[in-house]
Amino acid sequence: MNEHLDSLTPTPLWRHFRTLCNTPRPSGHEAQLARIIVDWASARGMSHDFDAAGNLLIRKPASPGREKAPGIVLQGHLDMVAQANADRPHDFTSDPIETYVADGWLHARDTTLGADNGMGVAAALAILEDDALEHGPLEALFTVEEESSMGGALNLAEGWLAGDILLNLDSEDRGQVYIGCAGGADVVVEANLPTSALRDDERVWRLSLTGLVGGHSGIDIDKGRGNANRLLVRVLRALEPCGARLIDYRGGTLRNALPREAFATLALAADEDEAAKARLAELQAELVAELTGVDEGLTLALERLEDAPGEALTTTASHMLVAALHVAPYGVERMSVEVPGVVETSNNLGVVSLESGRFHLCALVRSLRDSATADIADRFRALFGLIGAETRLENAYPGWTPEPDSPLLTRFRELHQQKLGVDPEVKVIHAGLECGILGGKYPALEMISFGPQIRGAHSPDERVEIESVEEFWQLLRALVEELAEAKAA
Repeated sequence: MNEHLDSLTPTPLWRHFRTLCNTPRPSGHEAQLARIIVDWASARGMSHDFDAAGNLLIRKPASPGREKAPGIVLQGHLDMVAQANADRPHDFTSDPIETYVADGWLHARDTTLGADNGMGVAAALAILEDDALEHGPLEALFTVEEESSMGGALNLAEGWLAGDILLNLDSEDRGQVYIGCAGGADVVVEANLPTSALRDDERVWRLSLTGLVGGHSGIDIDKGRGNANRLLVRVLRALEPCGARLIDYRGGTLRNALPREAFATLALAADEDEAAKARLAELQAELVAELTGVDEGLTLALERLEDAPGEALTTTASHMLVAALHVAPYGVERMSVEVPGVVETSNNLGVVSLESGRFHLCALVRSLRDSATADIADRFRALFGLIGAETRLENAYPGWTPEPDSPLLTRFRELHQQKLGVDPEVKVIHAGLECGILGGKYPALEMISFGPQIRGAHSPDERVEIESVEEFWQLLRALVEELAEAKAA
């Protein structure tokens, strides 16, 4: 599948990306791809190793005469976000990604593309196989479970890497280089809520909110896009005068993706059917107007169900849960003063579910300040403690502190000017690059992050600009070659 990728340039990079598209690799299912890479590397005489977390390290000796050059670690993550449109049946554990080209961009058909971080992995593999390239000692580090928990980086073996410089290939903006990123943590809230039997005067309905753009919960958090969980809770709040009681709820699938869809099953008083439908029509008009120019595909639907569970949350429990979700922290909390234009702290209500009274919420908090992450987690704890829920912090990872005077950054900027005629923008990203974690384990590493132009990451709108891939490849190849001229410290 995806034979058309073989006609794109640079040929080696796109050939490797085709392999990635054809190999299922959602978080937690990277083993098959890792085996393919190991077989490929072994056939070319390169050594490899796995650590206990499942991270893969490929090593290639320096070109003759370049043994004393600084060692370079090319770094990316093997997994991808698994998101598909509701009308697209796709099993990310077994089905390949189907791609197509339109207007100079590579897209996937109704699913995430996996350019995040498939482009970086493919570029690292293409560098490893480039025998015409003059280079110092090379290592390619491929981590696992980056999109789900940062688990690979957090559990990376210490004393494993030998390199002096780390090139993270997981950025998504052409003409930019990143020197810092936010840290983050998952806030998990759980509760068992009381239920009671449906009454004879209640009818059961399925309420759905679909059609939102979605996107990356860090990079896109400040773009004003809709969050399906926030918006559907707002609808549920408006339907409470119609006697609405929650039976179940499902919104969002990943804590690091802006939720595009949410669904609720609810009981309504039988004599309030028409009032509920009328209020729903009003709400759709309101929400569409509010999202004009940003997220215009929102659709609300209410469908009568004949076969439904026999219990719903009690009226009090339903009201308190909806109220708590309605006021829960969400979105941009604060912009950075030190780094103008960058979000300092934010929070995404990524996954919310309710089934048989069992409530679960997972929000991803990102911040340049660990203290702000802890504060938002405590606000969740204080709020949801009022309904008897327990809150815990999981998968915390540190940010990456910028080093604007780094010699590596200076070299990259000079090279960017030479190759492209412009200076790159030096940026700090409101997303969870693995650099902060890796820097904590290997504090002597110099690091930068750069990549091709990717848009719509973490959503089925994900796409990569083909021309920018060529540019990214030329910069990466030239930087590796230039660093081979230097002497290791």
